[in-house]
Amino acid sequence: MITILGAGGAISNELVKILVAKKQPFRLVGRNPRTVPGATETVAADLTDRVQTIQAVAGGSNVVLLLAGLKYDHKVWQEMWPRITSNTIEACKRAGAKLIFFDNVYMYGRVSGPMTEETPFNPCSRKGEVRSKIATEFINEWKAGSLTGMIARSADFYGHDAHNGIPNVLVFEPLSTKQKASWLVNDSVPHSFTYTPDAAQSLVQLAERPTAWNQTWHVPTTPHPLTGKELVALAAKELGVAPTHRVLNRPMIRIAGWFNPLVAESYEMLYQYDSPYLFDSGKFAREFGFAGTSYPDGIRATAASYKGAALVAKIATRSANTPK
Repeated sequence: MITILGAGGAISNELVKILVAKKQPFRLVGRNPRTVPGATETVAADLTDRVQTIQAVAGGSNVVLLLAGLKYDHKVWQEMWPRITSNTIEACKRAGAKLIFFDNVYMYGRVSGPMTEETPFNPCSRKGEVRSKIATEFINEWKAGSLTGMIARSADFYGHDAHNGIPNVLVFEPLSTKQKASWLVNDSVPHSFTYTPDAAQSLVQLAERPTAWNQTWHVPTTPHPLTGKELVALAAKELGVAPTHRVLNRPMIRIAGWFNPLVAESYEMLYQYDSPYLFDSGKFAREFGFAGTSYPDGIRATAASYKGAALVAKIATRSANTPK
């Protein structure tokens, strides 16, 4: 059975669809997990609690996927991620389960050229330092032979359910309501984005490939990424609106951060947007024959989901205003 720690997020939701279609038994674990048709079990657990984590994994878990997300706050990350990491590793050891950690690229820091699985850890942010520490802990465990695991690493992502993804927040959401889109720092440099259905599908493929374990993999992310300006233009075209957008520079974001803690936390990550952000998933493409959904196709599908949601909301409003 596959056990998903951190159910309910964008990747988890896409993964659940695949597992249901494959009739693969799976267990959903979260603080307040939502019951999903097709799930074998649904378990409430706090992953910062060792006993609860061990109990959540025990009893039939063959593969555990750590997909948990935390509040975007470096202090919360510094306190909670090491505990979650340690608890998950211990739980998998006791259950004899393999572990996949779904990771990001913060530990790489500022990189000149494409990021690959061989890119050294050189964090330049507080959150990057946390990710470097926990990724190293996972790697050390499988190198020591005490755990069978892997890291599946993603670029920033987008997709119909990726509500916190930068393209969703700054581009699709405002354009779908005929408002001006935004971009961070520099809209003229390419920036890789992973399409969430691709990331979820790759987790299943990696878990099923015996030779994939005890390695780091970049999940499929189509090469030749768009610039911010190009992404806005494609999204606007699919949504049938003008491609109007503004670029949010550092001083603007710094001031906004005085009033919004989430924006303030994002400030240290702006280095990812002032220069080319190139995520290379060639290793996965060579092994599995898939390089990722093209940007036009992924943007078209994401825009369609926003148009569908808008139509549903419109119908609901009309229904509510119709005299009974």
